Amino acid sequence: MKVLITGNMGYIGPVLIKHLRSTHTDIQIVGYDSGYFAHCLTNASHLPEIDLSAQHFGDIREIPADVFTDIDSVVHLAAISNDPMGNRFEAVTEAINFQASRRVAELARDNGVKRFVFASSCSMYGAAEEGPRKEIDALNPLTAYARSKVAMEESLATMDLGGMVVTALRFATACGMSPRLRLDLVLNDFVACALTSGEITVLSDGSPWRPLIDVKDMSRAIDWAINRDTDNGGQLVRVNAGSDVWNYQVKDLALAVQSVIPGTTVSINKNAPPDKRSYRVDFELYRRLAPNHQPQVTLEQSIAELKAGLEGMAFADKDFRSSGYMRLKMLESHMQQGTLNSDLRWG
Repeated sequence: MKVLITGNMGYIGPVLIKHLRSTHTDIQIVGYDSGYFAHCLTNASHLPEIDLSAQHFGDIREIPADVFTDIDSVVHLAAISNDPMGNRFEAVTEAINFQASRRVAELARDNGVKRFVFASSCSMYGAAEEGPRKEIDALNPLTAYARSKVAMEESLATMDLGGMVVTALRFATACGMSPRLRLDLVLNDFVACALTSGEITVLSDGSPWRPLIDVKDMSRAIDWAINRDTDNGGQLVRVNAGSDVWNYQVKDLALAVQSVIPGTTVSINKNAPPDKRSYRVDFELYRRLAPNHQPQVTLEQSIAELKAGLEGMAFADKDFRSSGYMRLKMLESHMQQGTLNSDLRWG
């Protein structure tokens, strides 16, 4: 099997590469990435890309067709990857997350790729307090990032897919340790706060719901999708990827970190208005379709691995929210140095 991973030099890619290498002895893995975050290594014993068969560098908006030659499965991770970046670069988010992503799917189809995996997001449910959201429920995207994921899913649903089997994995909010760690994710942020200052300050009232998934379990879901056949969900399936037991309120995440890292204090702004991005998610379809690839990491394990990883790199930056560990800050740093323009193209 030969797999192409776009956006492989981000947060998920290094963990996914390690997982696929450990579960497939005959696999060839090819990466394609712009390199925005290639240097953002965290407690990594080696460059993750040495485990690839080949690494291509380039803008996903101009990915050449020959990259797809002899590829069996495409895992499309490349994206402007969160709400702050999407809000700051709204037009670029649409161009990359929707328009370029649609072209990637079309090139994959035209070059005989058998399976296409799109990294979608549960954030498209937006504000949904009525109960856990199922795949058939109405969508309510509140941000440019979420809207771009909806647009891409809708494009896949109307596209002539040829013989390509397509899986849109609506991932819960990512968390966990990675060789390219992000700290602009809620659980990762709380662990970093606990270690650097001994205090977690929840800026909201703590009531919003967030489904989470460890990056290792995201890799398990992708592993399932690159091998999925049409008799298991159809030619195109849109599926919530995560676990019912990982539906947490933000305040519960803070308290869970406190229990794993003794001495941490938690303060919650009970007078703050609730964050509108609040939703629980139903993962029954994923349990039924992928029984052998269900999440295995517990919340406590994810927190413990983050703690160990950060301590292993002697992490002590109390001002980390202004650092390159935040993806938006890293892009802004590139721009300030004049190496990246406002369209997020290398100068």
